[in-house]
Amino acid sequence: MSAPTIYDVAREAGVAASTVSRAFNNPNRVRVSTRDHILSVARRLGYQHNPHARTLLSGRTHAIGMVVSDITNPHYFELIRGAEMRVKASKYTLVLVNAEESPRIEYDHIRRLAQSVDGFVLAASRLPDENILEFAGMRPLVLMNRELPGLPSVIVDYAEGCHRIVEHLASLGHESIVYLAGPRNSWTAQQRWNSIRHACDKIGLKAERIGYFIPTVASGIAAADAALHTDATAVIAHNDLLAIGVLRRLTERGVSVPADLSVVGFDNIFAADLCSPALTTLGGAHAEVGGAAVELLLDRTRVIGPPSDAVPRLVLPSWLHVRASTGPASRGNHMATH
Repeated sequence: MSAPTIYDVAREAGVAASTVSRAFNNPNRVRVSTRDHILSVARRLGYQHNPHARTLLSGRTHAIGMVVSDITNPHYFELIRGAEMRVKASKYTLVLVNAEESPRIEYDHIRRLAQSVDGFVLAASRLPDENILEFAGMRPLVLMNRELPGLPSVIVDYAEGCHRIVEHLASLGHESIVYLAGPRNSWTAQQRWNSIRHACDKIGLKAERIGYFIPTVASGIAAADAALHTDATAVIAHNDLLAIGVLRRLTERGVSVPADLSVVGFDNIFAADLCSPALTTLGGAHAEVGGAAVELLLDRTRVIGPPSDAVPRLVLPSWLHVRASTGPASRGNHMATH
């Protein structure tokens, strides 16, 4: 004998199947007397409620996949916190994926999860454009700290922020700047370089790019050594982790910061104020970026029918946190004595 179904309960209770479904899934939308009657009939028939049945019927999982490039990077903590708070408010579940700075790992994880989530938010994705567009054709998708025509995105205003960095360094008398670039496949790294170069051209400073470097403290050794072979008096690192690694290496080599060389980072992670000297860095509303990305994704999952041609693009503000790692430009060649 087959197990009783929701339709058997509905027929025996004299109500619609949708009312039975609400009695189990949304009890506040059913009169107490009706719900009690339905539950009594269900118990008598031996009906076992399947909490996954609603998902199977609707095609919704009420889960969102969030993919971050490197979960060990503190920059992502605030993005994740903002996304988690927004997801929780909507009674969704956040499925977190660490791509380990690997496009292949990122691609494989998204393919495996595609049928288990209602959509994705990708934080600083390292995937080629064609892979992102492929996944956007399978599930709603929102980008964080990356832009791609036709897809919704949320970014920090790097253009204005980089202009503030360059203006700050120019006000200290710096005339030559070197940018220690992030990963080759990082959209953010390219945008930061473009913005730094444009600001330097506008103000009249010399700008040079070195790298590509993995954005970790360990990579700061090679990055600092490379910077010391230029005539730059100020270094702008791709992120705070790389900048902190640069500070450590400069100390090892007897280079004084900021007397010999000024150093700037990006992201304003919690360690930026704890290293020595404290790091000047460009921060942003990262928790708001995570929350806004989830909000855009939820809006897209609620749409019935073809999505609108209007593609949201949110640009949130950035702030320059000036600390002890930047100071007046050195007038001598820092390589001459080090």
